[in-house]
Amino acid sequence: MIKIAFMGAGSTIFAKNILGDIMDTPVLKEAVEIALYDINGGRLSESYSMLANINQNINNGKAKIITYLGEENRRAALKNAKYVINAIQVGGYEPCTVTDFTIAKKFGLRQTIADTLGIGGIFRALRTIPVLFSFARDIEEVCPDAWLLNYTNPMASLTGAMLRYTNVKTVGLCHSVQTCAETLLNSVNMPTDNVQYHIAGINHMAWLLDIRRNGVDLYPEIKRRASEINQKHDDMVRHEIMQTFGYYVTESSEHNAEYMPYWIKRNYPELIERFNIPLDEYPRRCIEQIAQWDKQKQELTLNADITHTRTREYASYIIEAIETDRPYKIGGNVLNHGIITNLPSEACVEVPCLVDGTGITPCFVGNLPQQLAALNRTNINTQLLTIEAAITHKRDAIYHAALLDPHTSAELSIDDIRQLCDELIEAHGNWLPAYH
Repeated sequence: MIKIAFMGAGSTIFAKNILGDIMDTPVLKEAVEIALYDINGGRLSESYSMLANINQNINNGKAKIITYLGEENRRAALKNAKYVINAIQVGGYEPCTVTDFTIAKKFGLRQTIADTLGIGGIFRALRTIPVLFSFARDIEEVCPDAWLLNYTNPMASLTGAMLRYTNVKTVGLCHSVQTCAETLLNSVNMPTDNVQYHIAGINHMAWLLDIRRNGVDLYPEIKRRASEINQKHDDMVRHEIMQTFGYYVTESSEHNAEYMPYWIKRNYPELIERFNIPLDEYPRRCIEQIAQWDKQKQELTLNADITHTRTREYASYIIEAIETDRPYKIGGNVLNHGIITNLPSEACVEVPCLVDGTGITPCFVGNLPQQLAALNRTNINTQLLTIEAAITHKRDAIYHAALLDPHTSAELSIDDIRQLCDELIEAHGNWLPAYH
């Protein structure tokens, strides 16, 4: 019996995808024990009801599913797990995400998603890393050989912190790699079949370095078609990045608009309209999801006939590859120990990885094109300083992380950035440890 612990099981829709995938994988479906862990009893119960129905309908009830509520039961949830899947959100939409947006906006700093970089990404990392470290202490004691599959953002900061400061075998997983080439081809009305591609960089800013069909480079035709689009669409920032720096980037335009200093600018408000940038997009999505949840809850948790078909999320394929020793390739977030040779060695990079019975092995990439490595470094600077702040509890490290953030530093003065950080530290209160 393979035990899988799912941390943050109250993320009901995500739990459906990941754990539904596992129960829809022939070599796993009859041999898994699933430990559902959360600190919210209501959401945990909802996820259990949904997964129990899926288990019955697609798996004849053969998976063993047990719930664990609250920190006092966390070690029991983790005990003897072979795989730990992390999907927590510390502080939730309210109060913490709202705080990240509203205080930044007070200083004139506007954001779109704010979960990866920028002020929002920095403070999301600062309140999440301590919780992950508490998970790590339990994992090291009760399931020391487990693989931690991290899905929580900010991916690079969290995964990098775990890999550098704990003994937990950790890989960060995001779905932007497996959808990148298809998204680009669809945007320029080109077929997506029989395509080979190569992607490497950092999470949410990895680069489509090569894309071919039957050995033919598709980039020239992609760029020609992209240049001829004369109407607004949802991917204009990424198209501009591709035309300017030569390569398409993995994560969405609303994300990348705030990873660079070029688009969200008070002195050039026309850029927001020109590039169709959705400011405050994440709060808007959260409000919509909360409003829709009552209906979704009925469909997911009270529908006795609910089923599931395996998705493209990596987790089930990783577990299957390790358990069967049948190789599988993923885009994984790992420490950069000589993988991308013109990025810092302590950076967390997103690169092709081979998964088999020996575990997860990153593949050598070499040098990125210099302009791409330079863009990655601007984000890595903030990620590394955010990790330093989480480790040292030094307020200066938070200032440094924010002062080197591309978007924040382009918009605010040094004094304003310090004051912004101070107000966020105070507003987050007990969601953060003490900083001196």
